[in-house]
Amino acid sequence: MRNASVRRANFRNGFNLHSSVFRNGRLIGNPAARAQIAAAAALAGWHGASSGWWQHTGGGYGWVGPLFWPFAYNDLYDYTIWGDGLGFWGYGYPDIYAGLFGPYGYDGLSTYLAPRQQGRRQARGVALDQLCGSDRREIVGLPIDQIAAAVQPTEAQGASLDELGNASMDAAGMIRASCPTQVAATAPGRLAAMQLRIEAMEKAVDLVQPALDKFYGPLADEQKARFNALAEDQRRVTASGKAGTSLVQGCGAPAALDWPSADLEARLHPNDTQRAALQVLQDTSAKVSASLKAACQPGDVMTPPARMAAVRKRLDVMLDGVKSVRAALEDFYNTLNDEQKAQFEAIGPRRTS
Repeated sequence: MRNASVRRANFRNGFNLHSSVFRNGRLIGNPAARAQIAAAAALAGWHGASSGWWQHTGGGYGWVGPLFWPFAYNDLYDYTIWGDGLGFWGYGYPDIYAGLFGPYGYDGLSTYLAPRQQGRRQARGVALDQLCGSDRREIVGLPIDQIAAAVQPTEAQGASLDELGNASMDAAGMIRASCPTQVAATAPGRLAAMQLRIEAMEKAVDLVQPALDKFYGPLADEQKARFNALAEDQRRVTASGKAGTSLVQGCGAPAALDWPSADLEARLHPNDTQRAALQVLQDTSAKVSASLKAACQPGDVMTPPARMAAVRKRLDVMLDGVKSVRAALEDFYNTLNDEQKAQFEAIGPRRTS
């Protein structure tokens, strides 16, 4: 299920609400396929070249219209259980940058609004609820059956495993509830949505982590070895021996995301007060970029509980970075008049790949 083949016709239509790939969960279980589905959805509302400038190293996108972090829960448990962290560790400062200078104009964002009636037919854009995570167990829950098959738990261990499964479903619901229902058309609104999304992910981890520790701790050494081997088996199947290097590269900010100083000066014509606030925003962004890059050390974490702890730590750094940039952004944004705000929002959509 995790290694279902990726066919071009499938991922082109992957964000269709009625697509069979969503109903059976085959492609969503494959991180590479999820990246392609997210890419198709992200570009559906972007009027640019064949690939967007905010694309992740692994081919996915951190922003799909108004949604930050599509398939968030799948990325969390893929790294925790399978050790496949390209989806999770691909997130970093470039996503904050894309929140500041959003790539979508308002017409593009309308693609992601809720379905609306047009005569007798219903017009449908990209189905954000699918990218946020379905409520079906086989798509969003931890792979409890596969864990049980590997570990062969005792009756008491089986009860703890059931608790872990229930916690994973509740956690998925928390993340699903953070899916945006309205479009944020301004930079402060995007960073606010980004913050809410990461906070929901942290709450989800805080719910699952104790249940995972409770199940894993009492296991015999041989059972732990079999549980840990799930990730090793997955690495052999996908032949991802260079995954560690890819993860670190995914956390770094590409050179293409230089601060658009010339555009800001030419479009905004800031006064001295605005220029000073803009400099604070730029300096804060640079510090956050450096801190996120320095904290990108996934390494060879060998156990599911240790990987989940690494997830929580990374989310902490991400959240601190978003809060810092958001505060500096709001201080600057509040100095702008309406025309300057419109010019600021036009920078991202007009950027080329």
